[in-house]
Amino acid sequence: MSAQALVRRGRKFDQVVAGAREVFLRDGFEGASVDDIARVAGVSKATLYSYFSDKRLLFIEVATAQCKRQADEAMMTMDLSQPPRVVLRKAATTFLGFIFSPMGQRVFRICVAESDRFPELGREFYRSGPMTLHVALVDYLKVARDRGELCIEDLDLAADQFAELCKADLWTKLVFGLRDGFSPDEIERVVDGAMETFMARYSA
Repeated sequence: MSAQALVRRGRKFDQVVAGAREVFLRDGFEGASVDDIARVAGVSKATLYSYFSDKRLLFIEVATAQCKRQADEAMMTMDLSQPPRVVLRKAATTFLGFIFSPMGQRVFRICVAESDRFPELGREFYRSGPMTLHVALVDYLKVARDRGELCIEDLDLAADQFAELCKADLWTKLVFGLRDGFSPDEIERVVDGAMETFMARYSA
């Protein structure tokens, strides 16, 4: 049974999730207490537990909702009529903006730390955001290919390659704690390199 199937929705559901998001961002998963979440949300612990039977389920809801929101915003601003250099740069900026965000970092670290005990956390998170963005990027690459702007046989592979190129040099330093953030110039340098490498391989 999925995590979502174990969650009950009701009148104060959004209120609980908003309070939980504030506490998780401030204190992390381990540091967040149910007492603090209930207090910030302005509900009783009984009300909180009536929606979420444990903190793990609440975190999954917060993380996936945040990820889905950013994925939806990215898709709304993705203009399929624009050329690859315009659309891919927008996609890169959106992608990096999320994985470098406080919530994106919290989710990644918790997914790694809790992967054995709570494998559904990673699956729910992936479905809510990364997979949505991947599908949107594949759809755009197909449109651009059909217009004769790109020459791509394996659309899924190309979409994955572009995402990995956008993380070059940055993601490893972030994961291993060498850096906790990057300047706009540093990000632009990597995005520029990703764009040039991708277009050199796939431009028609």
